[in-house]
Amino acid sequence: MIENPSHKKQLASLKRIEGQIRGIINMIDNGKYCIDVLNQIKAAKSALVSVESKVLKTHVESCVRNSFKNKKALDTKVDELLKLINK
Repeated sequence: MIENPSHKKQLASLKRIEGQIRGIINMIDNGKYCIDVLNQIKAAKSALVSVESKVLKTHVESCVRNSFKNKKALDTKVDELLKLINK
């Protein structure tokens, strides 16, 4: 069985993002100014993109690199990445 790489390094960032989202919910509940809410949404999105990039980097360095040993596995990994990019 192939073991997937760990992304536990991203947990601290994801928990921070979770806190940002809770903060945005509170801002909306409290009727805060639109631009302030939008700035916080943008910050949370940016943080999530950063986590996504790190997970993708790990995937390419680990899963994709390992698939070079087998043409069919490599084709599968390339297809997965293309589907992800085209979402």
